[in-house]
Formats: sequence, structure tokens, C-alpha cells
Amino acid sequence: MNNPKPYRHRFPMTIIQHAVWLYHRFPLSYRDVQELLHQRSIQVSHETIREWCIKFGSLFAADLRHREPRRGSRWYLDEMCTTVDGVRHWLWRAVDEYGFVLDILLQRHRDTEAAKTFLTRLLCEYDVPEVIHTDQLRSYGAAIREIPSLADVDHQEVISTAKCNNVIEQEHRSTRRQERSQQGFRRRKCAQEFLSLHARMTNLHHHSRTSVCAAVRKSNQKRAFQMWSTVAAGVA
Repeated sequence: MNNPKPYRHRFPMTIIQHAVWLYHRFPLSYRDVQELLHQRSIQVSHETIREWCIKFGSLFAADLRHREPRRGSRWYLDEMCTTVDGVRHWLWRAVDEYGFVLDILLQRHRDTEAAKTFLTRLLCEYDVPEVIHTDQLRSYGAAIREIPSLADVDHQEVISTAKCNNVIEQEHRSTRRQERSQQGFRRRKCAQEFLSLHARMTNLHHHSRTSVCAAVRKSNQKRAFQMWSTVAAGVA
């Protein structure tokens, strides 16, 4: 039996990956990306751009995740409230001591079971940390006590109002900007896929945001662009 022919897009992957990159790198809407492409004589509808993001977003996120180096041994965990189709959800986020996003998970609840689910998910991807920093939400402590592999981990609770958890608080800002640009999230599955790639994109361009000299910043940006092109080529 003959193998089915692969699905072909009307546009080359170079244009598709650039559109997806624009949408996840900056707080833009699909229509904003459409206009930027039109300025370069690329006629494409905003609905097509949306379909590209849905189809390729999770693939790009998974490939970027596998290419990321080993992360730090200190975890900073926090959660923020967001709405999906008018329903309140909680966005659980973890970063390491260098500000790199470890994972992000959208859940309906903010309790021990939700905290345990998030911690278990992290442990499936990363080594057991030395220290876990959280706010004073009791669900974290209860979840940590229920997971045997975290028995010897140093759990440190910090006071949110004292800005002691500022490493992760800063990471919430970019999500808020994207949320406002989209006028809120409408579907949980699509929101999770968007946030997963958004987190990996943040990591990819992390070094280009630091206060370094122009030459180093340009070198970091060039390396990030090359990595993104490699990932896109692998998905094509």
C-alpha cells in the first residue's frame, strides 16, 4: 500500500515559523501579525495564522523543551489567577534561580491536589531540586509532604508582600501582557498550548533581555534565532 502524501501548505515553513514566532514573541494579535506580513507583501488571513499557531505551536514547544540545557537546583513556584471563557482558573508556574521557566500549568483549582499535580509534572521532567521556594499557600507544604522524593528538599516559604519571590513574580508580567493582547483566554486547551510555547520562547530569548554589552546581546540574539530556525526546520 502506498504511503499517504504529506500535507503541503501554500506557504513555505520560513513564513509559517516567522508568523508563529511573532505571535509568541511579542504581545500581538493575529491581525497584528497579518498586517506585519502584508507589509512584506505576504498576503495571508489572520485565521490562517491562527491555524498555524494551533498546528505547530505544541510541536515547536516540545522541540524547544528537549533542546534546553539542564536547569538550576532551586525552584520558585507561584500561581496567578486568570480567566478562561469567563471561568476562573489558576496558572501554576515554576522557574529556577536564573529566571528560566521550568513549566507552566493551567488548572481549575488552587488546592493540595493541584499543587501535587504540578509538582509531579515537574519531577517527570527535572531532577529533584535542593530548595523549593513558594509563597505561604499551605497547599504547597501539604503536597510536598505527600511526595516521597521531596522528603529531603528544603522548602522555604516567603512573604509575597515583601517581594521575596520576585524572581517568579517578574515572569507573570509577560503572561499578563499576552492575556491583555488576546482580550483573555477563551479555551483551556488552546490557552495551555499557547502558554507552553510562550514559556519556551521566553527561555529562548532570556539572555537577550539581560543588561550586557551590545556585542554580547547581539550574539545571544543570533544564537536564539539560529535555534528557532533549527527547530522550525525539524518540524517541517
